[in-house]
Amino acid sequence: MENSKSDVVVLGGGVIGLACALRLLRAGRSVTVLEKGTAGCGSSHGNCGTITPSHVPLHAPGTIARALRWMLQGDAPLYVRPRLDPELFVWMLNFARLCNLRDFRRTALVKSRLLLRSRELLDALIRAEGLDCEFEPSGTLYVWRQPRAFEEAGGEFELLRGLGIPVERMDGAAVRAKEPALNDSIVGGHFHAGDARLRPDRYVAELARVVRSLGGTVLEGAQVEGFHTGNGRIETVVTSAGRFAGGEVVFALGAWSPRLGRQLGLILPIQPGKGYSITYTRPALAPAIPLVLKERSVCVTAWASGYRLGSTMEFSGYDETLNPRRLAALARGAAEYLHEPLGPQMQEQWYGWRPMTYDDLPIIGRAPGYANLTLATGHGMLGVSLSAVTGELVGELLTGAAPSLELAPYSPLRFG
Repeated sequence: MENSKSDVVVLGGGVIGLACALRLLRAGRSVTVLEKGTAGCGSSHGNCGTITPSHVPLHAPGTIARALRWMLQGDAPLYVRPRLDPELFVWMLNFARLCNLRDFRRTALVKSRLLLRSRELLDALIRAEGLDCEFEPSGTLYVWRQPRAFEEAGGEFELLRGLGIPVERMDGAAVRAKEPALNDSIVGGHFHAGDARLRPDRYVAELARVVRSLGGTVLEGAQVEGFHTGNGRIETVVTSAGRFAGGEVVFALGAWSPRLGRQLGLILPIQPGKGYSITYTRPALAPAIPLVLKERSVCVTAWASGYRLGSTMEFSGYDETLNPRRLAALARGAAEYLHEPLGPQMQEQWYGWRPMTYDDLPIIGRAPGYANLTLATGHGMLGVSLSAVTGELVGELLTGAAPSLELAPYSPLRFG
């Protein structure tokens, strides 16, 4: 029996689903959010909470060569578990095709517009809604220990400057002076003044709080099991908690999008990219600026409430193992760069699956074949960074407003 009817049913109570719900509620729509676990329990819970217009696409020239060298190294920053997986094989072929300078620059241009808009919107959103999430316009600092690697990063520096993204190139002494938590091995760094940080689990909890305060429903423990469709529309969403109908449906299911998308005949080229983190109480000498330890691909973020080491990218399907070798690599990497790499007390070891598209762009737009289905998924490592702009774009789509940005680069139709 049908339990509920809303103007909009949002599938997925993570950072993207909740940001969309909030925007739609502010536009006067009634909204029900369906989440199989608890709000924000997915890939946003344990990430490092950096807001990064400075992020460059993953399909940089040379990425495939590095991945092949790392294939047998289980704690490598990028690891692909050897196995027979036709969908992953096709995904990797498409990814490899884009690992060239022309496509890398094209994606960087398109993605930077999205990231810069979201950074602007996020600042305004946090202030307007009074979100208590330890937000700080801190910038981020990317640091190197190897002179050759630092010199080779000059191309990335020039790319970001050309895109209008603030970046400052600093020698080792200047970097260490700016961030005393770094040790004497640092030879150089890039400071990105336009980046920021927040505590991601608190940000998502605050989004859920505001959605509920505005009259939205966030239903936890509601596993999506199927759909009833007819006349080119989704008529009801079938869940473990009952059936739900909406004039519009927003598909914000993150890494689970391909599995549920298949029930609707949608082929979504998303792979679950597994990331890890370790959360500690704050060390005495915690970095004031979020760090990316470039040779080890480890992110380090400190808040007033804690301290986190995170990152890595593992393609191993929906493997639920908390791999101690990969967790140890985070701590070992931090020890190479920091005076005090670990906090006094470990609070959580975590993994989560990021929804990775092979072109490193999110999927935002109307789904083919359904008049009332909008996709908001495939945000990769940048769900928090892109949450505000995704909410804006989905809100505009569903209310008929003119889009703030051109949607074609993120359209579900781009995959053919």
